[in-house]
Amino acid sequence: MSTTVSGDSKSSIAPELTAFQQRILAILAEEARYGLAIKRELEQYYGSEVNHGRLYPNLDDLVEMGLVEKSELDKRTNEYALTEDGHDAIITQLSWVFSRFITDDSRAEEIKDLVTAQQ
Repeated sequence: MSTTVSGDSKSSIAPELTAFQQRILAILAEEARYGLAIKRELEQYYGSEVNHGRLYPNLDDLVEMGLVEKSELDKRTNEYALTEDGHDAIITQLSWVFSRFITDDSRAEEIKDLVTAQQ
């Protein structure tokens, strides 16, 4: 997936992201990480091994889209950080999900309880 970010196309990127890419953005929302740390988090989420051949091309795509920033920690290790556009993509996705999920006060309260429990 090779999408570039320009002007208003930023908000249209979120719907194009795979679930795997959304998980990467969520992990990076917490803090910047190097590739193997992202891999471990994904393996914990999925309960199975995540191959380098799946992780790094997706990270490269997210960098190309401007959602993730890649920097060099040392000659062998890169660090990945969420950009402002990456943050916006997460918010866009959450907003869409919430707009479908929250159909009454009871569901709104469930979301409120989830958010409160995370603080």
